[in-house]
Amino acid sequence: MVVALAVAASLFSQGPELPQLPPIRREAQITYVDRSGAVIGVRGGRFAPPVDVARLPGYVPAAFVAIEDHRFYEHEGVDPVGIARALVADVTKGRMAQGASTITQQLARDLFLSTDKTVERKATELVYAIQLERTYSKRQILGLYLSRANFGSGAWGIEAAAERYFGKPASRLTLREAAILAGVMKSPTHYDPATEPEAALDRSRLVLAAMLQSGAISQAQYSRALAERPHIYKTSPIDGAQYFVDWMDAQVRQMVPRVTQDLVVETTLDLPMEEAAEATARATLVRYKAARIEQAALVSVDGAGRVWALLGGIDHQSAPYNRAVDARRQAGSSWKPFVYLTAMEAGRTPDMMAVDEPVTINGWSPKNYEAGYEGPVTLEKALAHSINTVAARLADEIGRDNVAATARRLGISTEISTDPAMALGTSEVTPLQMAQAYAAFSNGGYQVRAWGLSRIKTATGQLLYQHTLTPQPGVIGNPALSELNRMLHAVVAYGTGTKAAIPGYDIAGKTGTTQDSQDAWFCGFTGDFTTVVWMGRDDNRPMRRITGGMAPAEMWRAYMVRALKRVPAKPIPPGPPPPAPPLDNTVIPASAPGAPANPAAPAPTAVAAPVVTPS
Repeated sequence: MVVALAVAASLFSQGPELPQLPPIRREAQITYVDRSGAVIGVRGGRFAPPVDVARLPGYVPAAFVAIEDHRFYEHEGVDPVGIARALVADVTKGRMAQGASTITQQLARDLFLSTDKTVERKATELVYAIQLERTYSKRQILGLYLSRANFGSGAWGIEAAAERYFGKPASRLTLREAAILAGVMKSPTHYDPATEPEAALDRSRLVLAAMLQSGAISQAQYSRALAERPHIYKTSPIDGAQYFVDWMDAQVRQMVPRVTQDLVVETTLDLPMEEAAEATARATLVRYKAARIEQAALVSVDGAGRVWALLGGIDHQSAPYNRAVDARRQAGSSWKPFVYLTAMEAGRTPDMMAVDEPVTINGWSPKNYEAGYEGPVTLEKALAHSINTVAARLADEIGRDNVAATARRLGISTEISTDPAMALGTSEVTPLQMAQAYAAFSNGGYQVRAWGLSRIKTATGQLLYQHTLTPQPGVIGNPALSELNRMLHAVVAYGTGTKAAIPGYDIAGKTGTTQDSQDAWFCGFTGDFTTVVWMGRDDNRPMRRITGGMAPAEMWRAYMVRALKRVPAKPIPPGPPPPAPPLDNTVIPASAPGAPANPAAPAPTAVAAPVVTPS
């Protein structure tokens, strides 16, 4: 500290100019809203405009002054008493032990300097603090400090912190809540109210004691505040939606590379559904704690591709990696509908017989999940019970390249293996891709491309971008679609997916489990609405005997019971009628008058309209 003071004196004698303050209005930001207009996330504009201290209850700024710099209104940027105390500590410990930083010094460091612990940086900080005091009033300095402070959990500035932890504006903070936020300043990590609530409350007691000692509050106020136990939001009500916002933000940044004004992005997300997804994921993982499940992901889309919910994990703050969009995991038996659809399109039917028995294909011999073999079974039963030997032989008979082509047609864009084990789901997919593919089963056979971005507008209402509806091409005809859906109904009715059944709703789907329970899936749908659930671990280690018909199916059902209250209940459509055979065996050209209609007539979907550059 002695050296820092000497360097500061030298710098001050040279009269360095105070750098220009950053703009007092925040940077442009993008506000994301759900389908009903509720805010689900904000990107950019980290720092808010300076807080108007006069509009806050007096005890709010007093809390920060009492614990951070109780001589704030007496010094001129640097506190001589604090420096003297720090010098004694330095001499005692033989090193720079205490920084004696005033609020003004902290602001100077935040505005102009790094956090490097060097003598030069500390000396410059002292000089800038004095110049800040000579340039701005105490109220302005305190307001700018409160607008830029890091309060943990991604909250920058007191307004963001008040909303994040207490769900209210800073003007409505109670005395105890103000003390909690003031206590965070010592360490946004150790005293984060969301992750360390007890530590934050303990620290707030010190703040209140300092306020009492300084005369900022009375004994009665102190006692009432200590008795208060504020409700602290451990996670923001929109925490789970941040995975969706991340997905949207990447797209918006490509479309609007330079954000020079505030934007509002309207999306397809339904916040109540998103909250239901997060709540059911957390509850299911708690219930299956012994099974060592680490993460869950969920995607819900309607028949036109609108994403209603997208959960990329159970805690965005600590694990922001988006498992719904970016994680490529083996599909397991949730892949088998692509095999059976290809077989139905090749002329098989659900009632045709197959034999569950040992089989070897190019030196590879698949095993069933359950020991033993059932012998002759219908294809419907083979899919309902997810019999591996039948699926592997069926894919080999109809052609694994054809199965891959079916998956591509339905929306799988990742690399697809065509080795003999591909029928059992060895290819890696994302939950978003699987939701797209299964959505074609739910909407009558039309292609689905998931989307979440409805409109981009400026804060003043100028439209920059809008999705428009155009026809979806048909990708599955009949009788193949109705036959496949009959079999997927059987999965839920009496097969591996019975835990996903919801009385009163038309439900179909498929379970999926990979080797050693590394991945577990349930992909299910009702009329025009599809939800995919994945569970696993980021380190790819096995879970403890978890199958898709267990935790994923239970989570799927718990979520869908709540989600289906938000969308109209529809039966699964049968799909387009099969094309009529040509008369007299004469092939009618598609362009000729009277040619048969496409077996999957178009239905509306959304595609991107061009960005309109504002004039």
